[in-house]
Amino acid sequence: MPILDKDMTLCVSLSARPSNIGTRFHNFLYDELGLPFVYKAFSTDDIAGALAGVRALGIRGCSVSMPFKEAVIPLVDVLEPSATAIDSVNTIVNDHGRLSASNTDYEAVATLLDQHRVDRSLPVLVRGSGGMAKAVVAAFRGAGFDDLTVLARNTSAGRALAERYGYRSITGLPTTGHGVLVNVTPLGMSGADEDALSFPVDLVEAAEVVLDVVAMPAETPLVRSARAAGTKVVTGAEVIALQAARQFERYTGVRLTDDQVARASSFSRASAPG
Repeated sequence: MPILDKDMTLCVSLSARPSNIGTRFHNFLYDELGLPFVYKAFSTDDIAGALAGVRALGIRGCSVSMPFKEAVIPLVDVLEPSATAIDSVNTIVNDHGRLSASNTDYEAVATLLDQHRVDRSLPVLVRGSGGMAKAVVAAFRGAGFDDLTVLARNTSAGRALAERYGYRSITGLPTTGHGVLVNVTPLGMSGADEDALSFPVDLVEAAEVVLDVVAMPAETPLVRSARAAGTKVVTGAEVIALQAARQFERYTGVRLTDDQVARASSFSRASAPG
């Protein structure tokens, strides 16, 4: 990394529980491309003050994670379509004090549905109703999927999410299969739930496509089960890498190659603990 000086451009992330994934991803590419940028993760309990600092100090880019994705909306100047589609922000760009907000999670899922040529006629089952689930469900709606069910333990949250996009909701696992299974819960994530399978094996075997947004580890129990069944897989590592690449492009103006994204993603996940 170049020696820090007054001309370096700062980008940050704001989260209740920062991880190293984004920090490693961005700084790896800044270093490789020789860009005078540096990326640093922060935690805060004053999001309004933090955004005021982004604006006042000329911080170029700001990644936003839970629990701030909705709280920043009244604090920015422009909401791009990807953010207005789901009332959720994960990326802010500062152009000389004017803050523009978007949601690259939404963009990444929509792009991956196209890249993997997921059949729009397949019935979809999405497990989860949190902030990322909103991005996922909105992306499926925007991509033209008409048959989608939200599976959520929280009845009111699941119903609200499903009804917003014209879908249905349930609280218990269905007995019949769906063509596309999507996990948007912590099940399978490194930690307490890392051995949990988010869908039963019989549903996985009946599916044509499995999407797991969990990025650490990339090979979750669900992903391994789907691969064993010969089911097409879209991993959380793909989602997080693509959304980070979209952020990188917004901050720097540099469009990354697929190879650069893949190598930065591999580096970020291999070095991410803590």
